[in-house]
Amino acid sequence: MSTARRILAQLRHDPRTVAMMLLMPSLLMVLLRFVFNSEQAFSRAAPALLGVFPFIIMFMIASITTLRERTSGTLERLMTTPIGKLDLIFGYALAFGSVAVLQVIIATTVSVSWLGLEVTGPLWILMMIAVLDALLGMALGLFVSAFARTEFQAIQFMPVFVMPQLLLCGLFVPRDEMASLLTWLSDVMPLSYAVDALTHVTRSADFTGTLAGNLVIILGCAVLALVLGAATLRRRTP
Repeated sequence: MSTARRILAQLRHDPRTVAMMLLMPSLLMVLLRFVFNSEQAFSRAAPALLGVFPFIIMFMIASITTLRERTSGTLERLMTTPIGKLDLIFGYALAFGSVAVLQVIIATTVSVSWLGLEVTGPLWILMMIAVLDALLGMALGLFVSAFARTEFQAIQFMPVFVMPQLLLCGLFVPRDEMASLLTWLSDVMPLSYAVDALTHVTRSADFTGTLAGNLVIILGCAVLALVLGAATLRRRTP
């Protein structure tokens, strides 16, 4: 909790970053609506992007913010205290997760009430899936920050961890129409299950076993990324 409060206090002193995290997904959804210029076309493409946009933004913010903590020596000093590695990582997750919840609430409210997004299933399930997507992006961002030495290097990890998932998640081509190798790759990428879950909720009101399985996979991947992130926390000095 102390780690989460510290991160949130730092974010309050950086209003531009807070504005980008909270408003950017909504602005992108507005842009998407005017690009399609059709509520029907927008409702077909928007559900998947409602999860993809927070995923990408939280990946960038979490990786860069955590890298700053590493390079500034803050993490180094914290590692000398009795605080556990998992406590530290889950403190970051709690802080960024709180922002992710607000981010998704704003984007979903704008999309449904103003942009005409039609949702057949329960709205709370749609928002929960989008929040899990944002948490997944945040968890991956925390994990990859351990392998970067500069902020530029952190951004370079996007083509490795984000772009393949974006291309193979079924956003552009249905997964069952891809070549067998690409289908296999998409099956091991968590964003694919997020897109499947979001698409299901907008088209059906039934809470099926497949939807529950997709949610478990997304949450499991996020927790795994957080645990791996904790495993990479090491002191740089003896």
